[in-house]
Amino acid sequence: MAFPINRPRRLRRTETIRRMVRETRLSPDDLILPMFVCPGRGVKKAVESMPGVAQMSVDNIVAEARETWAAGVPAVILFGIPERKDPQGSEAWNDNGEVQRAIREIKERVPSMAVITDVCMCEYTDHGHCGALAGNDVDNDATLELLVRSALSHARAGADIVAPSDMMDGRVGAIRAALDSNGFSQVAIMAYSAKFASAFYGPFREAAESAPKFGDRRSYQMDPPNGDEAMREVALDLEEGADIVMVKPALPYLDLIWRVKQEFNAPVAAYNVSGEYSMIRAAGINGWIDEERATLEVLIAIKRAGADLILTYFAKDVARKLRGQG
Repeated sequence: MAFPINRPRRLRRTETIRRMVRETRLSPDDLILPMFVCPGRGVKKAVESMPGVAQMSVDNIVAEARETWAAGVPAVILFGIPERKDPQGSEAWNDNGEVQRAIREIKERVPSMAVITDVCMCEYTDHGHCGALAGNDVDNDATLELLVRSALSHARAGADIVAPSDMMDGRVGAIRAALDSNGFSQVAIMAYSAKFASAFYGPFREAAESAPKFGDRRSYQMDPPNGDEAMREVALDLEEGADIVMVKPALPYLDLIWRVKQEFNAPVAAYNVSGEYSMIRAAGINGWIDEERATLEVLIAIKRAGADLILTYFAKDVARKLRGQG
């Protein structure tokens, strides 16, 4: 039927009616907060390009995790900044490293919180690339052993989920086999399955101190125009044993989040990355946009595209807002 019988505005008339017919709902349970663990005690060093985000020592990480859990966010993902770096990134599998200590402390102080760990070498290598080098290129197969060592160290510390973000071929299968054969079959893998060589990672590289010292990561991260290739990467990771697959970044790849969910019907995570965060924060600080509304609009768009889980630096504040705490 045509107008005036059909009037869609009837169901937009009041906030109560809009809530009643809302199709996509964002919940604190959808959110994961990324955190950066650094050496020391009492450290909370602001990340200049990410207002509101800081590198924190383990004691402050635990305090932040407790606040995040109280806000209703069920999980954090930890990125480590080691005291020293070397060509192999050996601090990544140091059982007394910053991430490993943070895992143990969070699991002791906030035992119900899910702790996820980033498994990659870029924060730990002195050259800033995501694995062992052969000349000026990353050696895929040599890197797998390093990733396995890191994942096992995180599992020993008590991680619930390990998240390989390196984009090496075969790393999900290698990590799954190692976890299973070492008594950690219960530890899940959240694979960065479609991780693109994006311009939106700049602020993260300041926060994680992980910028490559030469070249770039386009030989192992994905080429942004390639959607079909992303589907092949997701299929391979699921075949190798991934429990959750991820698309990163989120906003430029909403179409691929949708495709992954429709084609595979597996748990899908999306990373609302540092550049996406910093653009909104900077515009909000300058009064150019309504930051709170823009943030919710972005996260709901990611959820509507098909993401079950959203990694976002906004997680704690948004969760408080959704629960009426702020």
